[in-house]
Amino acid sequence: MPKNKGKGGKNRRRGKNENDGEKRELVLKDEGQEYAQVTKMLGNGRLEAQCFDGEKRLAHIRGKMRKKVWINQGDIVLLSLREFQDNKADVIMKYNPDEARALQKAGELPENAKINENEMFGEEEDECNFEFDIDEPPTNAVAWVATLDTVTR
Repeated sequence: MPKNKGKGGKNRRRGKNENDGEKRELVLKDEGQEYAQVTKMLGNGRLEAQCFDGEKRLAHIRGKMRKKVWINQGDIVLLSLREFQDNKADVIMKYNPDEARALQKAGELPENAKINENEMFGEEEDECNFEFDIDEPPTNAVAWVATLDTVTR
């Protein structure tokens, strides 16, 4: 069988992204726009983003970016705020980690913003410390009888 080396079908999408190495101009926010970090992907082109002004907003990925620019949890994005709905916004740009670091150096992003890490902005480290007391009898009567059966055998 011949190898598929052409750029037909889905390969056209992969083949046209050859200029990924080029540097693009750093876009700063304007009036009615805000920087945010993606906290949760909701599906159907929607996501939950923690804006750096302290608000948590439901954001919608615009049609030009859908299936072309893949957005993941923890990415820094530029949101266009809606005048008629304060808790909703539209994603108009995704910053790569180098651009996000440049924004942080320029003072556009706060210093505590986590770039390219698993931990999100504004998220505290909550540790779950479990302590199991095996000596205490269970409160459920059936479980108590079951433990007595296993001990006596």
